[in-house]
Amino acid sequence: MGCGSCGTKPNGCKSNGGCNTGACNRLNVHDWLMNLPFSDPESDCKVVEVSFKQGSRKEFYRNTTLQYFEKGEYVTIEGVNGFDVGEVSVTGEIVRLQMKKKGVDEFNADMKKIIRRSTDRDIESYKISKDREPSVQARSRALAIQLNLRMKLSEVEIQADGKKATFFYTADDRVDFRELIKLYAAEFKLKVEMKQIGIRQEAAKVGGIGSCGRELCCSTWLNDFKSVNTTAARYQNLSINQTKLSGQCGRLKCCLNYELDTYLDALQHFPENAESIETAKGRAFLIKKDIFKNLMWYMMEGGSKHYPLTIQRVKEIKKLNAQGIRPEELEAVEITSSKPKEVEPQFVDVVGQISLRSLEKNDRRRNEQKTRTREQDFRNKNQPPQKFQQRPNNANRNRKD
Repeated sequence: MGCGSCGTKPNGCKSNGGCNTGACNRLNVHDWLMNLPFSDPESDCKVVEVSFKQGSRKEFYRNTTLQYFEKGEYVTIEGVNGFDVGEVSVTGEIVRLQMKKKGVDEFNADMKKIIRRSTDRDIESYKISKDREPSVQARSRALAIQLNLRMKLSEVEIQADGKKATFFYTADDRVDFRELIKLYAAEFKLKVEMKQIGIRQEAAKVGGIGSCGRELCCSTWLNDFKSVNTTAARYQNLSINQTKLSGQCGRLKCCLNYELDTYLDALQHFPENAESIETAKGRAFLIKKDIFKNLMWYMMEGGSKHYPLTIQRVKEIKKLNAQGIRPEELEAVEITSSKPKEVEPQFVDVVGQISLRSLEKNDRRRNEQKTRTREQDFRNKNQPPQKFQQRPNNANRNRKD
């Protein structure tokens, strides 16, 4: 039942280690504490993290059995009025770190338990329920459209025993789906649970390839969605283009926050209130900041030329302006490129060196030769066969003579 095929490994990872792709196990966690020895085996963590829908949803379950479960095994856990089947994603001491990160109490009495290692019958029931999900999702969307509800059904997850279904949806406003639940229960003969998720969570469940060429961060490893605004793009000197800055979810890309702290630390060395400086030739306005080269680009009022100034020079000009002094020159820095200069290819003028007449003569000779060959073949085909005539030998010739 492990991963048998994916784009990372030819034969799949067999759920040992995780391919970390959408086709294997999303939001994969590497157990870096697996091979470390512990002095007190009795204090081992008795909680196991179980993933559902290829890692799109994860829950913690208490292991009350004496069995040890490895990553990738299928286990049967307690469900709503029945049982469910999930895949073990993390075991051991690292589960404590995961629970601490998500704020889950290890000794919570309401935590559900693992019943047993999944049997063939459990897995068969699990496959039947999973094969039913696409048709249920298509029909549920049609029923929601009939009721004119402004909501979008993203995913349907049916319990392994087929007694309960969870419908994940997104909506901008509050949705009254009391009538919809009645239709779902009568149509699918299931206990219905509606769960609203955000736009970013929907993109994580659907998955896809980002503009960077890799799988979406939200569907592979990112589970903490922080707010992103255009201020992060301004600090990084990015053009405010909604099309380029938006991800597949329609919101600003989460990766805009990845390097934001580094940019903020670098901007601390730049002078504040330096949007404009005074010179003897007029006022210069700040155009952009080059954080990597520690340069500030200015443009004179009414001009079109850009002047790169160092941070130290801008501070000196601001100090002179505070004293009422206007410097004569900005003292712009000369920008030199570190890239090697490309060698321009030398082109040879070959016009007139080749005679077209000689080419025309050669073509004419070839055409004439082809025409003669065709005519000779035509004559040979249409010529009647000649009768065989015996030639006289030398003895007969001598007699006549």
